[in-house]
Amino acid sequence: MKNEIQQNTSLKQFNTFGIEALAEQYIKVEDELTLTSLYEAGHFNQPFFVLGGGSNVLFTKNYEGLIVHMCNKGKQHFIQNDKVFVTAEAGEVWNDLVWYCIEHDFPGMENMALIPGTVGASPIQNIGAYGQELMHIFYSCRAFDTQTGEFRTFNNAECEFSYRDSIFKKEFKGRFIICSVTYELALFGTINTSYGAIEAELNNRGITSPTIKDVAEVVSYIRVEKLPDPSTVGNAGSFFKNPIIPTAQFEELRKQFPTIVHYPINEDAEKLAAGWLIEECGWKGKRVGEVQVWKNQALVITNCGQATGNEIFQISSTIVDDVLNRFGVRLEREVNLL
Repeated sequence: MKNEIQQNTSLKQFNTFGIEALAEQYIKVEDELTLTSLYEAGHFNQPFFVLGGGSNVLFTKNYEGLIVHMCNKGKQHFIQNDKVFVTAEAGEVWNDLVWYCIEHDFPGMENMALIPGTVGASPIQNIGAYGQELMHIFYSCRAFDTQTGEFRTFNNAECEFSYRDSIFKKEFKGRFIICSVTYELALFGTINTSYGAIEAELNNRGITSPTIKDVAEVVSYIRVEKLPDPSTVGNAGSFFKNPIIPTAQFEELRKQFPTIVHYPINEDAEKLAAGWLIEECGWKGKRVGEVQVWKNQALVITNCGQATGNEIFQISSTIVDDVLNRFGVRLEREVNLL
């Protein structure tokens, strides 16, 4: 193996919450051959966790097993007719890939600018923001099967994408390691500015015919305004998913709470703004010890400096209970709990 397995390694610098936790074993993976070597040596027969940018994980204790840290890099593209296929290695920073596409004038990723994390997590989470979801531009991914030691390519349909979900979080959870992802973008795709906050900020800037760069800059501005910078304030972005509930349940809720923030899914389902539900329960800006709900966005839980992962988890549990008691809606955590 190019990199050797390290023992009792601190994970503090590898998670955006800045939580101190030790990995019993840790290895930095910079090429696919390392995964094959790990398999042949039997390392996937023990508990293991695949780490990317560490922006969607909460360590509540030391990790007793192997942390596989995907750090492989590389980006390339080819154009075929009116389509462009962009491939990036799993360890690439997601926002770097977004700007790679913007610099080459490839539309389709600009609404997802500044989403934290790495490319490898994008299909697992079916990441999305401001009216765009990964599933709409995903073409395929190359993944390593830790049960067979073989590589497999998944197409869009095989990933079974849904809101912040995929087959890699369900049937294949913990089995496959994403090595690279290929995205299919339309060379002459339309720009999506339908999200209200984007339109408002474009108007503020006097931009009537926005480019994809304009949209990415506006999205980045909005995110910075709403969300804390993980480099200065420990957090993992949105801690909870926006819950999807049956339309009938939503209509009953709207009778009680006329200002409830919601987004239609279809005639049978409605998506609620988790941040609004949490804020209505009095949590926005609230601090308990070293844990605080962010003052500008109640979806975000922050580490004020010395919080433990378990303390953050306990606060999140209280928030879940409060929202359930008031609205009859159970919030689901978006972060991985370890």
